[in-house]
Amino acid sequence: MPDADAAAMQRLAKGDDLALNEIMARWQDRLAAFLWHMTHDHTTAGDLAQETFVRLYQHRHRYRPQAAFSSYLFRIARHLLANHWRWQKRHPAASLDSLTEGGLDQPATTQAPDESLSQAETAREVQRAIASLPNELREALVLFTYQDLGYRQMADILDCSEKAVETRLYRARQLLKEKLANLAQG
Repeated sequence: MPDADAAAMQRLAKGDDLALNEIMARWQDRLAAFLWHMTHDHTTAGDLAQETFVRLYQHRHRYRPQAAFSSYLFRIARHLLANHWRWQKRHPAASLDSLTEGGLDQPATTQAPDESLSQAETAREVQRAIASLPNELREALVLFTYQDLGYRQMADILDCSEKAVETRLYRARQLLKEKLANLAQG
């Protein structure tokens, strides 16, 4: 739907404010999911997603369809996320454990309680390991794994080369392998 996004942005720039609703309908869930995987806080992710669309609207005249629209949108979100992290460092309010206790959305199953508990603990452990990665590695991993973006789009979003994206993904996977080695043994 890349043409639809570019067309909607052109309409938005020309004053058709309803085009923003169209863009939001297409991108809100994916954007919020990316931000949740980065923050592990539904409220913060929702706020950052809304702010991303506000910024998209405010800067609608600046959009140039040279790269994929998703790159443009996620780059805005990434900058807001960086601002959020800087603010959070200056104003610490919660521990990492409280940020990661939300857990992953678990599908309803008919498993035995001990199996469910074991899977939930494993999911929390994986979530903690991902949350503990350096931001640049976590961003690359989340964009690749959960947003299913290619190296070129990720390079545009992360403002780096495709080789740097590849390196970040490799480093993220290696760190996760080390951090989660105890799960493979258990």
